[in-house]
Amino acid sequence: VCIHRVRSCSSIRFIKSKYVCVFDKSALKFSHQQRLFRTSAVSCGQIVQFKLSDIGEGITEVTVKEWYIKEGDSVSQFDSICEVQSDKASVTITSRYDGIIRKLHYSIDDIAFVGKPLVDIEIDASKGVASEEDVVETPPMSHEEHTHQEIKGHKTLATPAVRRLAMENNIKLSEVVGTGKDNRILKEDILNYLAKQTGAILPPSPKGEIVPPQRKAEAVPAAPKDKARKIPVPVSRPIAFAGKDKTEPVTGFQKAMVKTMSAALKIPHFGYSDEIDLTQLVQLREELKPLAEIRGVRLSFMPFFIKAASLGLLQYPILNASLDENCQNVTYKASHNIGVAMDTEQGLIVPNVKNVQVCSVFDIAVELNRLQSLGSAGQLGTSDLTGGTFTLSNIGTIGGTYAKPVILPPEVAIGALGKIQVLPRFNSKGEVFKAQIMNVSWSADHRIIDGATMARFSNLWKSYLENPASMLLDLK
Repeated sequence: VCIHRVRSCSSIRFIKSKYVCVFDKSALKFSHQQRLFRTSAVSCGQIVQFKLSDIGEGITEVTVKEWYIKEGDSVSQFDSICEVQSDKASVTITSRYDGIIRKLHYSIDDIAFVGKPLVDIEIDASKGVASEEDVVETPPMSHEEHTHQEIKGHKTLATPAVRRLAMENNIKLSEVVGTGKDNRILKEDILNYLAKQTGAILPPSPKGEIVPPQRKAEAVPAAPKDKARKIPVPVSRPIAFAGKDKTEPVTGFQKAMVKTMSAALKIPHFGYSDEIDLTQLVQLREELKPLAEIRGVRLSFMPFFIKAASLGLLQYPILNASLDENCQNVTYKASHNIGVAMDTEQGLIVPNVKNVQVCSVFDIAVELNRLQSLGSAGQLGTSDLTGGTFTLSNIGTIGGTYAKPVILPPEVAIGALGKIQVLPRFNSKGEVFKAQIMNVSWSADHRIIDGATMARFSNLWKSYLENPASMLLDLK
């Protein structure tokens, strides 16, 4: 009772004398000081070091590209703290706590390391927001243990943020297919699942991400002028010669290119080229473009190229496979995750359209619009940039007819598409006509793919594009 009175009173003189006689002076003084110390700790808050968690894919360091908060700002759980860029993707880091930012450990363009403090957050311990286990951050090696959740006898990998999102939408994680490393369930997987349940047509992304392509579609009639603008012009601004060498570190996507291309050169490449007559496809696209624009989607040729490739991969699954490092086992991929090389301000990136084998041409166009919007803004996530099984590079959008594409390990094939040109060709009657001609250059891993297989696949892909109506027979 006496200790209770000490807790509730601001001064020792308020304690009733009948209780004081029970204790000696030193004992009472100690109890009073102990209570004052705990009260002070609650009022001032507790400083927590929020450490950079394991992003996955073997990433150990990232570059801090942007801070969304500053020292003194208040944050809540799941609020965005900063954007970091690894050699694979840009990732937005969110808060685990409610509190006040007391210290930023890095500046813009600094290298942050996994497992090291990112920010210091002062939390209010009296609210019970974080338990003692939450306050003490776990080292990177034990991060996997905190992302496991036992469901129906098997473990599901998911971060606390993803689990909370699933709980808020009454979704069982056991029913969601994870696309992350080791089948980890990502935020995009939850949103994909929601979209399927609600019958949504658009992919799981904010509506604002689809708007930019819609605006571009409105300017489609000015296509001839756009083509004229692609003619290279000399740089008008004066070029300053500093006279000094400049050394910069290899970071971001450049670092990923160094690693990937070094591994790619160990693969014996086999090359094959052909030309495609896209005259009928050009006409079909012109007919379908207004319908796509009504739905707010820009329809390019690439969705047709991707879908035709997927139909070809169904007949030649060896091209949608991977070879292990010891060259002992070939894994045939069930999903057609077809990558599309994009030229961005951050460098060359290759996001991929997932599960093309079950997508329509329009579905592919919607997803490409999303990927292009995020790619231009530098906001592609890890799930968009990983898991590819086959790649197409549309080098023709920049210029050029032929290329020698380099395979992206662990994939075994890649195609480079040239620009579409109006050229004279002969029809079956020997008459000259204007044809829309595009050249394609294939590269394949010659350790498991022979030239005949590559040629047959290319011929099948070519037949679908030269006779678009034939694709209807094999669409599912």
